[in-house]
Amino acid sequence: MFTGIITALGTLREVLPQGEGHDTRLVIGVSPDFLKGAELGCSIACSGICLTAVELNGDSFAVDASAETLSRTTLGDWKAPAGGNAAPKLGWKAGDRINLERSLKLGDELGGHLVSGHVDAVGTVISAVPENASVRWRFRVPAEIAKLIAVKGSIAVDGVSLTVNEVDGESFGVNIIPHTTAVTSFGTLQPGDGVNIEIDTLARYVARLLEFRA
Repeated sequence: MFTGIITALGTLREVLPQGEGHDTRLVIGVSPDFLKGAELGCSIACSGICLTAVELNGDSFAVDASAETLSRTTLGDWKAPAGGNAAPKLGWKAGDRINLERSLKLGDELGGHLVSGHVDAVGTVISAVPENASVRWRFRVPAEIAKLIAVKGSIAVDGVSLTVNEVDGESFGVNIIPHTTAVTSFGTLQPGDGVNIEIDTLARYVARLLEFRA
């Protein structure tokens, strides 16, 4: 579990195909302080995707991403049509900035909201418009996800815990303050970019219960 409070910005250094399958190893550079106390097998949220550290090298770590992860997150080329047995195309490339968060420990401050690191869908940036001292960002999401998003509810966008300010059909808006822009990948995000969306866990289970009552 995570909180959606980003504690470091990493840089994707290498993308390494694994064996004859479609799995991929990613090497991410980061400040050594971020990895203090980390052990092989620990969970790290990488732009909202919970991944397992398989290598630790001082100022970098490596994670393996399965073809399933590539097909459901921005890690894969979410714009490319799926089908056949072709290997998923990569959406991340060397030099990309990655939001990072170590897993939550019992007793840690819960500054955001409970985030699992299990991405529900890929959303698309619609716009980013200055609004007073912050920026109003709007995103489009699939219809089945949009119905689970509520005004003043919590949502994770690329692993960042945010409060929903507006919902309009298949889009929603949030406000991003300058600090968040400076310490996350929002500083390089542009309209048209894809983002990993995780809805509030409570909304997911309420929706599932309602299916049985219908």
